[in-house]
Amino acid sequence: MKDSNFVMREITPLSERDCFYIADRRKAEFTYPIHCHAECELNFTEHAAGVRRIVGDSSEIIGDYDLVLITGKDLEHVWEQNECASTNIREITIQFGQDFVTGDWLKKNQFASIRRMLERAQCGLCFPVHAIMKVYNLLDKLASEEQGFYAVMDFMRILYELSLCEEARTLSSSSFAKMEVFSESRRVQKVQRYINEHYKEEIRLNTLADMVGMTPVSFSRFFRLRTGKTLSDYIVEIRLGYAIRLLIDSNRTIAEVCYDCGFNNLSNFNRMFKRKKNCSPKEFRERYRKRMQVI
Repeated sequence: MKDSNFVMREITPLSERDCFYIADRRKAEFTYPIHCHAECELNFTEHAAGVRRIVGDSSEIIGDYDLVLITGKDLEHVWEQNECASTNIREITIQFGQDFVTGDWLKKNQFASIRRMLERAQCGLCFPVHAIMKVYNLLDKLASEEQGFYAVMDFMRILYELSLCEEARTLSSSSFAKMEVFSESRRVQKVQRYINEHYKEEIRLNTLADMVGMTPVSFSRFFRLRTGKTLSDYIVEIRLGYAIRLLIDSNRTIAEVCYDCGFNNLSNFNRMFKRKKNCSPKEFRERYRKRMQVI
């Protein structure tokens, strides 16, 4: 039984007539519950070491500086106080509409790096400190100026500078975030779509290799080169993403979730889950639901 009312749905103050909305807050703690919204969000935090950041099925303790871009529609996220002892936290939140992400201007060659970054950010994208420092002054300036033409140009520059960072990490698994395939390789796209449609079934290397006209050995190398993951790791990640979504959104037993997501052995499922999430499926479900709020 699916119950999607656990996560609070935020109605953001973004106006249809504005390119973006920005809020600059100084606070002693994080109290806002886990939530989602249709708008995209760039969220910067300073002096918040020890805070737990949840984005989809990702859970991490952040340092003094944290910057995350989320473009996935309705992807759950929250910043929890956790062990943060600071009373001088700064948070800058920039929200912008989905039409910004899907606009025709993004198809131009000059915006290719921004387009790729926004696509990756459907799962949430976390930037390293050196990238944060590169845009720190721009964020600070943007938070204090009126949202006129030059503010929009500064926002575009922030996005561009961030898009050049190769070390940015995706956070949530793609299947949990319900994100669409975005690989620039048509052969990889074809395989990814097949895996997303058949993850409940046994997936054979030979079947995928034949699908794109390659030998199994060549395809394995090609897939790892294009995705940065082995085929087996990718399939496990997809299955775990769907499994985590079921753990949160349904009341199915752990065993039912295991077999419904293509795992044929409960012990193996528990072992892989713990390796990826540092807890058992049961513990994850209990912890996640404690964060949720019925509205």
